[in-house]
Amino acid sequence: MEKASNLDSKMYVLDTNVLLHEPLAYLSFQEHDVVIPMTVLEELDHIKDRKHDVSRDARVAIRGLDEVLKDASPEQMLQGVALPSNKKAKTESRGRLIIVNDHLFADSISGLPGNENDHRIINCAVHLQKQHSDSKVVLVTKDINMRLKAKGAGLKFVEDYRTDQLIDDIALLTSGYKKIDGDFWQQVGECETEQQGRDIYHHVAKNTISDVFCNEYILDDSDHFAARVTSYDDKQITLKDISVERLMSHTAWGVKPKNVYQGMALDALLDPSIELVILTGPAGCGKTLLALASALEMIIEKGIYDKVIVTRNTPEIAESIGFLPGTEEEKMAPWLAAITDTLEVLHKGDENPISSRNYIMEKANVQFKSVNFMRGRSIQNAVVILDESQNLTASQLKTIITRCGEGTKLICSGNLAQIDSNYLTPVTSGLTYIVERFKDFEGSATVNLNGVVRSRLASFAEENL
Repeated sequence: MEKASNLDSKMYVLDTNVLLHEPLAYLSFQEHDVVIPMTVLEELDHIKDRKHDVSRDARVAIRGLDEVLKDASPEQMLQGVALPSNKKAKTESRGRLIIVNDHLFADSISGLPGNENDHRIINCAVHLQKQHSDSKVVLVTKDINMRLKAKGAGLKFVEDYRTDQLIDDIALLTSGYKKIDGDFWQQVGECETEQQGRDIYHHVAKNTISDVFCNEYILDDSDHFAARVTSYDDKQITLKDISVERLMSHTAWGVKPKNVYQGMALDALLDPSIELVILTGPAGCGKTLLALASALEMIIEKGIYDKVIVTRNTPEIAESIGFLPGTEEEKMAPWLAAITDTLEVLHKGDENPISSRNYIMEKANVQFKSVNFMRGRSIQNAVVILDESQNLTASQLKTIITRCGEGTKLICSGNLAQIDSNYLTPVTSGLTYIVERFKDFEGSATVNLNGVVRSRLASFAEENL
């Protein structure tokens, strides 16, 4: 390998988990060189044939690497092959993709014992750091423990893969509403108001509210004013006047909001013009209850949609559901007990709640489906409830969202504090990704349900444990 000519150049050594997280990650490093150790290729080879969702990502990564290296000779692969341009890249200058046979390097370089793959990859990065002393060699891995070991072995630069992260801290995630200090109308100068049917719209100056986006709710300290942003341009913002009283008067299948956050959620859920509703918040804040009650209201009472499709990933990162007996719906039933529990709560006052639940499931055509079988489908005139979506990756959520056809409403709910996946963190979760990506889409709304209403016990646990 040729030595880098100046200290501004960087050489990124990628760990296997980076390519499994984003198969085309090697295209994201702009003008810098990307090194793939031979051990990483071996790990991808072992993973690609497993019956796991992650195996698909391994195959995509292998095909992508083959596309870049297919015409290269062995000598060219070791020297580096120019990377193709990435559509998302801001610069035209491209680095090189280099395959390194790390098996040739002595273990004594890093001092890490054994023949573990992680140690070999760290050993490779330390070797390159010594060989390219005038360049910055960076090991990129999503494995926290591996980052600690690499620093202990003498590697100066170790990073997490953050190119796909839209925010640096989960505290920066959009809540879906803004609270204005004081009285909103005291801060508004000239305002043009018009009435369209039963709805009142206000056109206020753009500088009245900073950084708004479509379908964001606006509240103030008066406990009376509430509005939703319907559109905006460089000069003005158009607000739909809702009022807190109107928010709190929403009803869906006998369920009334217990706080203004649930009121905003019901307002978005019951609006057919909003095709994607994202509900975030702690356990016990009412996400599943509001989603299901709204679905039943719009299907049975209003006749807007034809059926409810309920889905979620199974705990093994959307892997097989094959070992449980019965049909697809019977196999999914244990994972979707939250839905059947909610149905029983909605009908607990009936003489026979279980019979009522079964009757409603049949009347509303409630279907339990697995994420595994969503690919290739086209869902029309339905309410799709995607529960526990914090455990899905951005690509899995894209698969589900792109299944939704005309007249379909998708409700995604999740709690970023309860991620069960070994591969995801709150900032890399697919739920975080779609909240940020869809926040300015006029057909979507996000509401963070602030506050636990399940019980006094659940509220205390959420705050103190």
